[in-house]
Amino acid sequence: MERMVHTILENQKGDRIDKAVSTLNEEWSRTQVQQWIKDGNVLVNGKQVKSNYKCAENDVIEITIPEPEELDAIPEEMDLDIYYEDGDVLVVNKPKGMVVHPAPGHLTGTLVNGLMHHCKDLSGINGVLRPGIVHRIDKDTSGLLMVAKNDMAHESLVNQLVEKSVTRKYKAIVHGNIPHDYGTVDAPLGRDPKDRQSMTVVDNGKHAVTHFQVIERLGNFTFVECQLETGRTHQIRVHMKYIGYPLAGDPKYGPKKTLELGGQALHAGVLGFKHPRTGEYHEFEAPLPAYFDKLIEELRHNH
Repeated sequence: MERMVHTILENQKGDRIDKAVSTLNEEWSRTQVQQWIKDGNVLVNGKQVKSNYKCAENDVIEITIPEPEELDAIPEEMDLDIYYEDGDVLVVNKPKGMVVHPAPGHLTGTLVNGLMHHCKDLSGINGVLRPGIVHRIDKDTSGLLMVAKNDMAHESLVNQLVEKSVTRKYKAIVHGNIPHDYGTVDAPLGRDPKDRQSMTVVDNGKHAVTHFQVIERLGNFTFVECQLETGRTHQIRVHMKYIGYPLAGDPKYGPKKTLELGGQALHAGVLGFKHPRTGEYHEFEAPLPAYFDKLIEELRHNH
């Protein structure tokens, strides 16, 4: 079990303990933290408290993070679109609508289930639920993902992500007509205090930078390429909304009246990294999925 100690700062005094703890890590949901408090895994100044305890400045919070539940991921035969594979890494083009790894409620049909059937050797750094997964893309985002087949490769690829040396370019269609050809959004991201399932721009969030350039203007929509400098949860979706150009089809961050696409028009088209063993740079490009091409043609026609 992992332990963590946090001292309440002045800007957190008066916050409920469940809120204060859940903001320490974007992977922790408030519901999950409330269960930890109930189970005695969160102590304030060495004592158990309830979820509605109001924090005081300099309170010392001790958090014991329980081991994740082991939900066995079952290998499943799938027709995976593999772009590259050797003994260390694999690059796969994930279709729209596929979840990357199992989670409660999504134990089968995920990319991890398919990868486990395809190859028996995947890194174990992320535990049984996420073997080999170095980075994720959202369920309704299509495109390229790198997968580690051993722990050496996993550590190398994660370090490249931390050092921001991985090339990740996405194609997107956004609402609105962006007047300038290039732009950079540099705005910190964290959980939305009003909706823990969503991300938003917050002062104390994690550093996040997205560069974009316009490919084509399509009337009330713009076709853009976004390049990630950092890789925060929902980064492109939140950053483009923040500057007033939310993604078409996005049910979470888009406007109420958006295109019926079954999810955001976002495709991870270019992925480049140094091979963990040889150090040689590899770059891959996946074409736009058919629905995306069709949408561009329709918007051009309407325009």
